[in-house]
Parts: sequence; structure tokens; C-alpha cells
Amino acid sequence: MDVPELVQFSAVAIVLLLVFFYGGTFLISLRIGRKNENADNFMTAGNQVGFGISAASMTATWIWASSMYASATSGYTYGISGPIHYGLWGALMILFIYPFGRRIRKLAPRAHTLAEIMYARHGRSSQLMLAGSNVVGSLISLMSNFIAGGVLISLLSPLNFIQGVLIIAGGVLLYTLWSGFRASVLTDVIQLLGMLGAVVVLIPIVFFAAGFPAAFETGAANLTPAQGNFFSSEAFFNQGAPYIAAVLAYAIGNQTIAQRLFAVREDLIKPTFVTAAVGYGSTVIGIGMFGVLALYLGIDPLDGDVNNLIPQMAGTYLPAILVAVFFLLILGALSSTADSDLAALSSIVMTDGYGHTVAGRAEADPRRMLLVGRATMIVATALAVAFASMRLNILDLLVFVGALWGALVFPVIASFYWNKVSNKAFTVATIAAVAAFLPVRFGWLPTDGVSGFLIDIASVIGVGVVAGLMTFGFFGLRVAKIVGVTAIVVTAPIGIGFLHDYATLSGSLVAYAVSTVVCFAMSVRNPDSFDFATIEQRVGDFDRQGVADDDRPTLDETPARS
Repeated sequence: MDVPELVQFSAVAIVLLLVFFYGGTFLISLRIGRKNENADNFMTAGNQVGFGISAASMTATWIWASSMYASATSGYTYGISGPIHYGLWGALMILFIYPFGRRIRKLAPRAHTLAEIMYARHGRSSQLMLAGSNVVGSLISLMSNFIAGGVLISLLSPLNFIQGVLIIAGGVLLYTLWSGFRASVLTDVIQLLGMLGAVVVLIPIVFFAAGFPAAFETGAANLTPAQGNFFSSEAFFNQGAPYIAAVLAYAIGNQTIAQRLFAVREDLIKPTFVTAAVGYGSTVIGIGMFGVLALYLGIDPLDGDVNNLIPQMAGTYLPAILVAVFFLLILGALSSTADSDLAALSSIVMTDGYGHTVAGRAEADPRRMLLVGRATMIVATALAVAFASMRLNILDLLVFVGALWGALVFPVIASFYWNKVSNKAFTVATIAAVAAFLPVRFGWLPTDGVSGFLIDIASVIGVGVVAGLMTFGFFGLRVAKIVGVTAIVVTAPIGIGFLHDYATLSGSLVAYAVSTVVCFAMSVRNPDSFDFATIEQRVGDFDRQGVADDDRPTLDETPARS
């Protein structure tokens, strides 16, 4: 079929749309006064954010432009099952966060970062490892959102990719620098409403404009047998299974998620995350169908870059006015996560860098912390812009970072429940897991013979670890052990002999297995038992404003509000 030409806006029109969007978000953020500003509110908004704002912010943060682009890439690569593997497992992972989140909030109700709790639980090395991994992860996330914005602007206007990246970076920094996390969550609400409305309107229009559903029949010849099979093993082992492992790691180790966990009222954790799971899954799967559409229509991505698929489909099949709406949709998606990354990075440097490492909690100056936080946002933005010029594949970045974080998942979770885990066990287990992950992921080891067999054994153990951890949060240790062992027994005869052929999946599973085995082996005979009650004493506010910790109102004393 004949494909319409791509809609192009003038530079003036694009600049006006950008001014409208970022000017509007900045005006919204101005509602947050700086007169009574303090470091704790800059990072966690007082730990009392209500359901509506929390659920909207959680959903908007999880629905980022990169997840939309990656879902479309998955649909284009693996067929109709690709976006479902991407969106469904991502949504389920949000659900798996909240039981662990309730435990974390119970132990440290006024924490700012997960790494801060690791410092109270273990010591400096565990804190810095978790903080460092989050800095790397948030920078990559920030970079990928800038890439998405640069691609969008360069496709729909005369402006080039680098100019687009610079404009997006400046716009996000403009309003986030004002009030940190509070600006992020407040603008998330408006951005999410716009995103959901645009998705409901735009996806059906593109479908019909592209000649669907008839094109599903006429375009079937463009698919390989694997792409046409909804239950494709290729799609599961290359996309679904690695993403299950990767997103579980994102859920546990990502500071943008943890920051919202610390900000929401403690009694609203469950409904917040359940609502976010539904919103994320439906939106991302829907957007991912753009990639499926392109596959059936036989469309090649512009410049051979799959990151171009979503703006290419929208700019081709939507009228100009709706392309403008689509443009604002993607701006909202990437900005809602980019501002979260900036807020997360500033919190890590403020809390784990300055607050605990440089000054010490008792001596930390809250005003200097605010200065450190804002300086961090500026430096992080500059670094992300520099890295964005590389234009790396977004889907590969997401899966790689998530898999790498798999090395931390068991040590982190175990540290919140098992009083035998030591700082040494946490550190050694994480380093060993990363050391095992890298050669498997990048194929530095031969996959035939003994090394391939050992990779498969470790991968099968990793399957049991992932299944057990998912079960543990909801049903407890006994059921988790049964599920984990059953998963290993069922997977072993199927997986041994071929799992090593899937480097992304096996690398992630090996990281889970090695960190779990090493952490358990080093902890099980530890004669010392940690007192979890001491965590709350060591983690709390930096800016008390004359109010002692013991005098602060508890959750039961605070009037409920939504």
C-alpha cells in the first residue's frame, strides 16, 4: 500500500509547542512555594503524599518514553506478542513491589533512599554499591529519555537530533530544579492525564488510517513464522523472560520507584502500586502496537533506527493537529521520567553522598544539601546530554541495566528480612554476581562443553530464585521455597542444554543465582543477629526545623487525606 508522507512542522511551530509544554509545567511547579523549603521535602515531600497524586506519579514515572519506544521495538521485532511481553510483565513487576515496600517503610518510615537504609543495615560499602548502581541506572534512564526526545524533534521538524536533546534537557531541568521531587510528582499528574487521553484517541485513529484490521491479512506475508506465532518461544526467551528478570531488578533497586514509596502515605502503598500497574500495562501495550503495525505494513524504520518507529508511524498516519497532540504525549512521557531521574539522582547525592558520607547525618546542613541537590541535577543533565549523542538502542539499554541490577536483588531483599546477612556477604555476593554476569552476557566464555553446561545450571538456579522472590513477598518464606524448588525441578530438564544460547536471559539469571548462593552461604552461619529496630533510629529527617523526631506526628495521629 502507498504510505503517506511524514508530517513535518516548522521550527517555529515546534518551538511554540515546546514553550507551551515546558512553560506550562514550570508555571505548575511555581505553585510549590520555596519560602518554607527544606531538604526533606525536596526529596520525599514530607512522606504524606495522597493516593491520587501518588498513583498518578507512580504510573507516569513507570510509563516513560523509553518504555513506549522499547515496546514498539519489541512489537516490530517479535510480532504481536512483543508488546504484551513488554507491558504485561512490567505491570506485574509493579505489583511485586508493594509487599516489599510495606516492609521497607515499616523499618524506615522516614528514609530518603534505599542506599541510606543499607548504610543503617550494613555499612558504607553496601550503601555505596547500591547508590552507585542507582546513579548509573538513572543516568542511563535520563540519557534514553533525551534520546527519545531528540529523535522525536528531529523527525517532525527541521531541528536536528542534538538540538532536540538540548531543548528537552533544558525544559526538564527548568521546572525540576525549582522544587525537586515535589515538582516532579505535581507535574506528573497533569502529564499522566494528557498521556492517557492522547493514547485513547490516537492509537485507534492510527489503526484505521493504516487500513486495519484488513491489513492484518494483507500484511501477514511480511512476518516470519516466529513473528506470526503469538506463543513464539523466540519472543519469550529473547524478550519476555529477560524482561521478567530485568524489571524485578528495576522494581527493587530503582531510586525513582523507592522515592515514591517513601513519599506516599504508608497506608496507601498497596492501592497506589495496583493502580499504577493497570495504567502502565494498558498504555505501554497499546503504544507498542505501533511497532506491530509497522511490521505488518512492511515499513522500514527511518535511517534503520528502530527508535524512530513511534514518531514515524504517528507522523505518517495522523493529521497535523493530532501529530501535535502526539508530540505532547511523548513529551509528557519522557519528561515525567526524566524529572524523576533528576530527583532520584539529587536525593542520592544529597543523602548518601553529602548527608551520610561527607558531613554525617548529625552535622549535615540542610541548606547546603539543597545546593548539592540542585548542582547534581545540572551536572547529571550535562552528562546525559553528552551520552545521548551516542544514540544507543533503548531496548538494549533497559534490559542490560535491569539484568545488571539482578546482582543486587537477593542481597537487598534478604537484608530487609533476614538478620544474618552481613555487610561482607552483601558486598561479596554483589561483586561475584556482576563478575559472573558480564562474561555470560557479552559472550566472553565458550558456550559449548563444560562452560555452557555450568551457565545452564546457574541459569536454572536463577529461574528458581526469581520465582521464589516473586512468591515470597505475597505468601511468605515457606511457599517461596516450594515454588522456587519446583521451578528449578521443572526448568532443569528443559533448560539445561540450550539456555546458554540466550545471552541476555542467561546473563541475568546467572547474576541472580550467583548473588543468592554466595549471600546465603556467607550468611547462614553468621553468629551475629541484626536488630531491625535500630534502622529507624539511624534513618530520619535531616531538616527537623526545631522539631525532634519523637515529637513528629505518627501516621495514626496525622489526619487522613487523599
